[in-house]
Amino acid sequence: MCGIWALFGSDECLSVQCLSAMKIAHRGPDAFRFENVNGFTNCCFGFHRLAVVDQLYGMQPIRVKKFPYLWLCYNGEIYNFKQLQKQFGFDYQTLVDGEVILHLYNRGGIEQTASMLDGVFAFILLDTANRKVFLARDTYGVRPLFKVLTDDGFLGVCSEAKGLINLKHSTSLCSKVEPFLPGHYEVLDLKPSGKVASVELVKFHSCKDEPLHVACDTVEALPSGFDLETVKSNIRILFENAVRKRLMAHRRIGCLLSGGLDSSLVAAVLLKLMKEININYPLQTFAIGMENSPDLLAARKVAAHIGSEHHEVILNTEEGIQAIEEVIFSLETYDITTIRASIGMYLVSKYIRKKTDSVVIFSGEGSDELTQGYIYFHKAPSPEEAAEESERLLKELYLFDVLRADRTTAAHGLELRVPFLDHRFTSYYLSLPAELRIPKNGIEKYLLRLAFEDSNLLPKEILWRPKEAFSDGIASVKKSWFSILQDYIDQQVDDLLLEKAAEKYPFNPPKTKESYYYRQIFEKHYSGRSSWLPHYWMPRWVKATDPSARTLKHYKSATQE
Repeated sequence: MCGIWALFGSDECLSVQCLSAMKIAHRGPDAFRFENVNGFTNCCFGFHRLAVVDQLYGMQPIRVKKFPYLWLCYNGEIYNFKQLQKQFGFDYQTLVDGEVILHLYNRGGIEQTASMLDGVFAFILLDTANRKVFLARDTYGVRPLFKVLTDDGFLGVCSEAKGLINLKHSTSLCSKVEPFLPGHYEVLDLKPSGKVASVELVKFHSCKDEPLHVACDTVEALPSGFDLETVKSNIRILFENAVRKRLMAHRRIGCLLSGGLDSSLVAAVLLKLMKEININYPLQTFAIGMENSPDLLAARKVAAHIGSEHHEVILNTEEGIQAIEEVIFSLETYDITTIRASIGMYLVSKYIRKKTDSVVIFSGEGSDELTQGYIYFHKAPSPEEAAEESERLLKELYLFDVLRADRTTAAHGLELRVPFLDHRFTSYYLSLPAELRIPKNGIEKYLLRLAFEDSNLLPKEILWRPKEAFSDGIASVKKSWFSILQDYIDQQVDDLLLEKAAEKYPFNPPKTKESYYYRQIFEKHYSGRSSWLPHYWMPRWVKATDPSARTLKHYKSATQE
C-alpha cells in the first residue's frame, strides 16, 4: 500500500505543486521521493512508500537499466509476478513485484500488461521513447486512483482526490477531478511541451470474464459441471488459493474479525495457511464494538476456535462521534452507510497502527456483493435479477465498501488485502447458475456457507450466523449504531436547514438530518465535488428509507423469533 502522485505539463513551479503530494503522506509513512522526468521539466512523480516487499530496492518511480525510457509509479500487489517471470523468462533486477509491469509492457504492450496482472493495482507508466503515458486500475478498484485532465493538456494523477484538488493551474480544476474507472486503462500522448492528450480509454476486464492470467495460475484447471459437490469443492479450492497468494509480505500479517461469516472465513483460512508455511508469529485478529455488542461476542468465539491472538477495541459513543469529520475527510464521500461503517473500521485501524506491529491486514470485503449477502436479496423477484444486482454491486464497489476499506486502513498506514475479490474466485462464482447463488431457507450466502460446512474451520453458529451490517454489529442489539448517530445529529441540524436541503444541495439532496450533517462536512473539505458519489447506497426491492439492515422486515422477524 503506497501513495502515488504524478503531474504532466504543469504551468506552475513544481516545488509549489509538490505540497499537494504531501496530502497523501499517510499512505506511505516509510519513505517519500519526488522526482522530475528527464527532458520534461514540467513533469514529475511523487511517491509515499509503505515498505511491504523488497525493503531495499522498493522506492519509486521504478526504473531498471534494461528499460531506461520507462518510469513506473504503482500502488498495489501483483501476486503472480513469479509465475509470469517463469512463463516468459523475465530477468528481474529487483525483488519488487511491480517490476513485472515494465517487462510485460515491453513484451506485449499495455493491453496484455493490464490483463495479465493477478492482483490489485493502480499505476502510472511513462514511456519517454514512444512519448506515451498509461494509467490503469484493477478490476474492482481495490487500489484507488484519481485524475484531473484540463482542456489544455495538464494531467494530474493521485491515489486520493485530496492530492489533486489544490493544484495550481491557469484554468479551473474544480469539477474535473474524478475517480479513474476500475478495470480500465487509458492511453495518453505525451507532447514535447509535457502536456498530454487522451487517445483511448479501454475496459480490459469485466468481473464475469475469466481473467487471462488464469493460464499461469498455481491452481490448474478445475473440474467442470454444476453438481453441488463439485461446486462446493471448487469454491473451497479457489478461496484458499485467493488467501494463499495474498500471504506475500515482509511485514507482519493481521486480520480484521467482526465475527460475521466473511471475516471469520478469511481469518480461519489465513491462520491455517500461515501454519502450513511455518510463519513463526501468531496471527493477530482485531474486533471493535461497544461492550457486549454482537460483533465482539461472535469474534471472541471465532478467535478462540481458530487460536488467534485476539485484540478487542471497545468503542465508546463519544469517540465514534468525534471521529466523524476526520473519517469523512479520509473517505472523500458523503454516502450514509459508508460513513457509518467506516467509523469503526477507522478506529480499529488506528489501534492496530499504534498498539501492534501488524501492517498487512486481511479483511472480508466483497463477499456480500459477490455471494448475495445483503438482507434485501431475500426480496429479489428472480434468481436472474439477483444475479444482475450482484454484478451491479461489484461494479460499484469502488464507490462504497472498497473505498471504505482502503481509506480507513490507508489513513493509518496499513495495507489491506481482500481475498473475496480475487479475480479467479469471483469469475468462477459469477459463472455458477443464478439459482445456485440465491438465499435459501431464509439464509443469505447459503452456497458459500454450505461449501465450508464440513471443513471444521468455524463453529457452526458462526458459519450460519445471519448477516449484520458492520455499522450495526458493533453496537448493542437494543440500540444500533445508526440510531445512536441519528440521536446525536438530531441536535446538530435544525429542521429548517433540512427543509431547504434540496435548494442548497440540488445533486443527491439530503433527505434526513444525518445525511445533511455528513454533506455539510463533505462540502467543507470538498466543496462542489458532490458528483464523486453518483447515488447513495440503498437496498433494492424493499421500501427502505434507511440503508441499515436493521430497518428491514426480514431482520426484525429473525431477531424476534
